[in-house]
Amino acid sequence: MKPSEHAPLLATIIGQDEPGVAAAVFDALAPLDISVIDVEQVHIHGRLMLGVVIQVNSHPGQPESSGNHSKHLDVTVIVDALTDPAGKLSQFDIQVQVEPLGDDRVTLAGQHLVTVLGIDLGAGQLAEVFRLIAASGANVDRIVRLSRYPVTSYELTVSGGEPMGLRAKLASGAAALRVDVAVQPAGLHRRAKRLIVLDVDSTLVRGEVIDLLADLGGKSEEVSAITAAAMAGELDFESALRLRVAHLAGLDASALDQVRDGLVLTPGARTLIRTLRRLGYVTAIVSGGFSQITDSLALQLGIDHSAANTLEVLGGRLTGNLVGPIVDRAGKAEALARFAAEAGVPMEQTVAVGDGAND
Repeated sequence: MKPSEHAPLLATIIGQDEPGVAAAVFDALAPLDISVIDVEQVHIHGRLMLGVVIQVNSHPGQPESSGNHSKHLDVTVIVDALTDPAGKLSQFDIQVQVEPLGDDRVTLAGQHLVTVLGIDLGAGQLAEVFRLIAASGANVDRIVRLSRYPVTSYELTVSGGEPMGLRAKLASGAAALRVDVAVQPAGLHRRAKRLIVLDVDSTLVRGEVIDLLADLGGKSEEVSAITAAAMAGELDFESALRLRVAHLAGLDASALDQVRDGLVLTPGARTLIRTLRRLGYVTAIVSGGFSQITDSLALQLGIDHSAANTLEVLGGRLTGNLVGPIVDRAGKAEALARFAAEAGVPMEQTVAVGDGAND
């Protein structure tokens, strides 16, 4: 074995989690001539598993033992350091194991993150996800639960396999499993600031605002007929929007307050926004609906940016017209780009969420 070819070692510490365990582990390792090349810790209901990948340093001219004796000596020295009765670790209820690793176990290259999300995500669904990952030639290195309510989600760190094949297998299986699955490269870029832009009607909130306004104005059938024509491809979005808004002419502006007060958020929407803000995301909403609703919604939820169409109001009543540029599909894309530029977020770090063709 050449001086630079010591196999990395994995020290695994398992036991009751208490304040000071990690500090005691590294206090024990500090006097040794080693390099720490990876650390990972998992805490599960009061139990700790701490893994430390160690490289025993070699120096030019340093004599090497032959065969397995050199490896055994390295393991023994590290075990003795971690289990020293006079050391700080002796006060904790833990077990220590040290074993050699192959060099291929240490690299982070080719890692992907697989996020699995579902309602009542059960063992059978998880088993199938793991089977699909294995079938693609990949291996699950780490599993972390991200959420429990209102949906259950896990993040899997996966290595090996071909990314497109992994994504294809999981995508084809997700529908049958009734779960959502996302695959993305692992890396530090995930920790950078990001922007998420959400549609409003039938995405962030339940229902469509224009339908609610039409109900209050007694124009539900007329507005629904125009919506059906648009969905059939007979009208483009802007034409359909203007025709539907025209049916709101004469409606008292207080109807906007009534609709705003009666909006019902999609389950999990408030938690999503609160979590994203805590993680440092810039949040925004874009809507083919109306700013008289979305501006208030953004303020209520603490959303950073909003863009929507604006209903014209004169003398306390809707005129049936719109004011300013139309926010359609292209308008939403332009708003996303504008918000990203203002926040200093590159476009590849943005996420857009919507429910229809206009998104």
